[in-house]
Amino acid sequence: MDNIAIKAEKLTKRFDDFVAVDAITFDVKQGEIFGFVGANGAGKTTAMRILCGLSKPTSGTAMVAGYDVYKDPEKIKKVIGYMSQKFSLYDDLTVMENITFYAGIYGLSDKDIKKRGQALLDQLGIGHEAKTFVSSLPLGWKQKLAFSVAIIHEPKIVFLDEPTGGVDPVTRRQFWDLIYAAADRGITVFVTTHYMDEAEYCNRVSIMVDGRIDAFDTPSNLKKRFSVNSMNEVFYQLARGAKRKAD
Repeated sequence: MDNIAIKAEKLTKRFDDFVAVDAITFDVKQGEIFGFVGANGAGKTTAMRILCGLSKPTSGTAMVAGYDVYKDPEKIKKVIGYMSQKFSLYDDLTVMENITFYAGIYGLSDKDIKKRGQALLDQLGIGHEAKTFVSSLPLGWKQKLAFSVAIIHEPKIVFLDEPTGGVDPVTRRQFWDLIYAAADRGITVFVTTHYMDEAEYCNRVSIMVDGRIDAFDTPSNLKKRFSVNSMNEVFYQLARGAKRKAD
C-alpha cells in the first residue's frame, strides 16, 4: 500500500436520482502517469472533483496521498496540484506575477519562490517573457506555464483536466515531455484527455462509460483485450453504447 497514491473503492456520487459516478474502484501508483478517459458525460470530472477534495462522495471510499476524501479534504488540497480544463492563470498579470502568486498560495517562502520561479522560466525557455502579460502568450505557452505553476511546490499528485485541448500536435508532444519529467521526479500524474493518442502515453488507463469504469489496464493490454491496434479503437468499442451526453 505504501506505493499507492490514490485508491478508490466503490466510489459513488449521486445527484438525487442521477448516479454521476457509479461504484468505481481503481488505484493509482506513486509516480505513475494515469489516464482517466471518458466521453463528455462519463462522470470523470465529477470523480476528479471528489479526489481533489472539492466534493464529497455519496458512498464508497477514496484515499488520496494517504488522506481520506471524507475527513481530510483540506489536507488533500495542500499536497496536490491542479490544472483546469479552461486554463487557470490570470491574463492581467505578468508571467512572473502569476508564478509568484500561485507559489505563495502553495505556501512557498519568498526565497523558494525566487529560486523555483527562475528555474521554471529557464526550463520553459521564457525568461525573456517574465514581464509579459499572460494574455499575450500563445495558448500552448500558457498551458505549459500553467502546468509548471501547478507543480512548482513539488506536490505528491497533480490533477490535469483536459490539459492539451485546443493546441497543435507539436505543442501537445512538448507538454507531454513536461509530464514525463514530473513523473520522473516522483510526481503522480492523473490526467483526463479526449485525445486517444495521449492515452498511449500513460502507464495505465481507465475508461469511464456512463459513470462506470468499463476498462482498466495498460494501453498495450487493453489493445490486446479488444484485438485492436489503437486506443482510439478501444475507446470507440466501449463508448459507442454510452447513453449520456454531458457531465
